[in-house]
Amino acid sequence: MKENGNVGAVAKACRIIKSSDAAPKLAALAKSVGMSPFHFHRIFTKTVGVTPKAYANAHRAERMRETLPRRGSVTEAIYESGYNSNSRFYSKSSEILGMRAKDFRNGGTGATIRFAIGECSLGSVLVAASEKGVCAILLGDDPNELAHDLQNRFPKANLIGGDRDFERVVSQVVGFVEAPRLGCDLPLDIRGTAFQQRVWQALRKIPAGTTTTYAQIANRLGMPKAVRTVASAIAANPIAVAIPCHRVIRTDGSLSGYRWGVGRKRALLKKEAA
Repeated sequence: MKENGNVGAVAKACRIIKSSDAAPKLAALAKSVGMSPFHFHRIFTKTVGVTPKAYANAHRAERMRETLPRRGSVTEAIYESGYNSNSRFYSKSSEILGMRAKDFRNGGTGATIRFAIGECSLGSVLVAASEKGVCAILLGDDPNELAHDLQNRFPKANLIGGDRDFERVVSQVVGFVEAPRLGCDLPLDIRGTAFQQRVWQALRKIPAGTTTTYAQIANRLGMPKAVRTVASAIAANPIAVAIPCHRVIRTDGSLSGYRWGVGRKRALLKKEAA
């Protein structure tokens, strides 16, 4: 089948997944687009960047996040989102939502996120962590704006100032900013779509002191034509430095937009190159 035909078949499969009450089986999806399961799986993964199962899981999780706040009970939302049983959802609820389902339904009410703001050579740095790990590292000039940004991300969570132990986490992040080659082994609570997480994992494999391009990341993911999609996922990264999106540059070697300012991106790369 020609490339355009492959793209059309994959697009059709994506529509079927989105319109299905439950995640379709691989064989059924392949049959619906006139391919063998093996060929379909390979073409879908190459085109979308994730397997059909991962795509379906990500869509189901997104449907759950949209459905949960407007449903009377968690159970109703679970079945409406395409999960066949409560146990299947609850076994991965923390991974899907980042918190308990009831807390998510209430806008994060009851979820505790500790945070603290420190200073480094790049300005102010806010570090926030859930029970799973660091969920945000934000850079900026105004500590109050960073705090507001965190509040917007978790509008009803229980945001509390970090204690002395948590201050050590902030110190570790500041130390990593100042000396990137020391490495950062903090546990991370990485929240995003299946595709975003795949891109962010690729970023974590870029060694300190080196750079790569958006096109090269897209190629590594088997999606050479999805440079813009990859760039959007990189721009959505909420964990600065620890997920090193600053190590991605344009093909011509110039520095593109950086969520926390091109000046900070240049400074980070300069530190890593020293």
